[in-house]
Amino acid sequence: MDIQQIEISLNSQDPQQRMRAVTALREYDAEVAVPLLKSRIEDPELLVRSFVAMGLGRKQNDLAFDALVKMLDDPDYNVRAEAASSMSLYGDRAIPYLRHLFREDGHWLLRQSILAVAIELFDPEALYDLCQVALKDADTVVRFMAIEILGTLANTPKQDDALEQLLPFVSDENWRVRSRVVLALRHFQQPQAQAALAYLKKDDDYRVTSAFLEMLLVDTAE
Repeated sequence: MDIQQIEISLNSQDPQQRMRAVTALREYDAEVAVPLLKSRIEDPELLVRSFVAMGLGRKQNDLAFDALVKMLDDPDYNVRAEAASSMSLYGDRAIPYLRHLFREDGHWLLRQSILAVAIELFDPEALYDLCQVALKDADTVVRFMAIEILGTLANTPKQDDALEQLLPFVSDENWRVRSRVVLALRHFQQPQAQAALAYLKKDDDYRVTSAFLEMLLVDTAE
């Protein structure tokens, strides 16, 4: 699709035409694609806006980044989550925005999206900060992800703080939490961590003790 056709389709009343035009912009460089993508950041169709957010992650320049900042305030959580994922592709400059968004926007999908990229993007201090918020989240998956991320903070300046956060979950009533704590604690060599693992190895729920087998498999794979 040439640029003239794309411009016409972007202004079509048919959302399918607009979607095709946004998709066609993948074939153009950022200087051409970004201004056209930006023109649809307030498109009435959720799916169009989501594809625009994806496109702004692929076609990177300052104008695209600024457009993604605006899309973090989109009224739909799906678009906000997509914008956050795309913004993460910009590296360090995205971190202040994503940290602020994580604290201020409690939607589970958005928080899961940010946590999914956090290990690659955030430093230990920022990771720990996110986990503190995530551990209090109402969404189970968000809390599980936080426990797993805390495990990656072993051998970093935040390892003692991370371990302090993990240890209370050893006696959590939810077996899924305890099984994830097993996998997180395997990274720590401190006596408290080893004692906690020894305790969990005798857990009354076989699904928790089976996490030790998973731990062995993971360690072998690594």
